[in-house]
Amino acid sequence: MAFPKRKNIQSDKRQFLIIVGSKNPVKISCTDIAFHQAFDDAFLIEGLNVGSGVSNQPIGDEETYQGALNRAKNSKTVFPEADYWVGIEGGIETMGEEMQAFAWVVILDKTGKIGKAKTATFFLPPAIVALVKGGMELGDADDQFFNRESSKTGNGAVGILTQQRIDRKDYYSPAVILALIPFMNPDIYS
Repeated sequence: MAFPKRKNIQSDKRQFLIIVGSKNPVKISCTDIAFHQAFDDAFLIEGLNVGSGVSNQPIGDEETYQGALNRAKNSKTVFPEADYWVGIEGGIETMGEEMQAFAWVVILDKTGKIGKAKTATFFLPPAIVALVKGGMELGDADDQFFNRESSKTGNGAVGILTQQRIDRKDYYSPAVILALIPFMNPDIYS
């Protein structure tokens, strides 16, 4: 698979290719934002449709983290020429009758270094919890309950519930930056 080459406007900057293990525009955009905030280099960010190897609606930290790790690893397998591979996986966790939402981010580089971080969590309203417990993915439950389409490729539950004060891109970007900590501090993360 060949990706288009981007002309490097500033020749003093290195250019790196980052592959995101999803074609979801939110995941690609938040990765772009985070890498540009973390580094002064030039980046070409591309998404790939790769499997997560977990259920469509991951439950709990372990399964959600595994989905993010699998997306990063599968991206590396499909496109090994890249410089970084990013996996982002959203999940849920029940706490008694309540349910919280979150996502895991995993980043791999060519040297075998791994960065990982988790987003903040937030609790879902009872009506959404009932739909998810009934077998729906969170994005589909949001669409049904809020009478929307494609929430998970847009503002997501976090955007809807915060009345657009935080959308999925804003929600995921800090976790991508946190997952970049080992790459930003290579001397102390070996």
